[in-house]
Amino acid sequence: MSSGLCSMREIKNSTITEAVREIAMSAACDLEPDILDRLLLARERESSQLAGDVLDVLLVNADIASRDKIPVCQDTGVAVIFVTMGQDVRVIGNLEEAIQEGVRQGYEDGFLRKSVCDPITRINTMTNTPAVIHLELVDGDSFEMAFLPKGCGSENMSSLTMLPPSAGLAGVVDFVVETVVDAGPNPCPPLLVGVGMGGTFEKAALLAKKSLLRPLGDPSSRQDVAELEQEILSRINNSGQGVHGLGGNNTALGVHIELYPAHIASLPVAVNIQCHAHRHKEISL
Repeated sequence: MSSGLCSMREIKNSTITEAVREIAMSAACDLEPDILDRLLLARERESSQLAGDVLDVLLVNADIASRDKIPVCQDTGVAVIFVTMGQDVRVIGNLEEAIQEGVRQGYEDGFLRKSVCDPITRINTMTNTPAVIHLELVDGDSFEMAFLPKGCGSENMSSLTMLPPSAGLAGVVDFVVETVVDAGPNPCPPLLVGVGMGGTFEKAALLAKKSLLRPLGDPSSRQDVAELEQEILSRINNSGQGVHGLGGNNTALGVHIELYPAHIASLPVAVNIQCHAHRHKEISL
């Protein structure tokens, strides 16, 4: 390679496989501090005695899972992996195969439930693969992965709509709140609500899913968006659905909104719901 060109950083596919294996097992058992802190805060401000008792159980469950290295929830989900790779990185081997093998090993070695099946025959793949992989190329030589196992009690309650621009922010707020309230106890509240606004049909859904990776409780860097997040959160928590649908003031722990420019004639809005067991792990190689 000529001296005028920067050298490529090389990462073996076996290194990626091992990293995915480890975070697959860790994510299933160890909740991150952001979700634990929010659950504790919810317990402190809970107005319902019954909902407060359930929050106590959820916190004890999280502690036992982490201490004994057993899954926080029996639904260990579909493996969703976000890869952010620098353009100066070269993976030695096949990147997708390395990730899929890491998922297979992690779910096998961690004794995690394998829930992935053919959508028509419903025959289980028996490996929890294929995982859903999203790849983003950036400048530099960094390589980062975020692992988000998505249980389907919450995933099934997600929704997307193509609003007319005339619906405005009021229409967006109404749609998000109605989606959460209509879900009732099915997604195992208290929830994290991811919202994608703008782009196209598929882009809005991806934004909603990706928003779940932002540390819980961190508001949007845009003031107007942060205010919209708070407005939606207040509306949801004032609905009275509460923890597992038992009432109280903690239906949701947070609302995260991500934006993308949209066509002048369109306002796509997607809602991706995450349960109280907000499992996620990030790693940088």
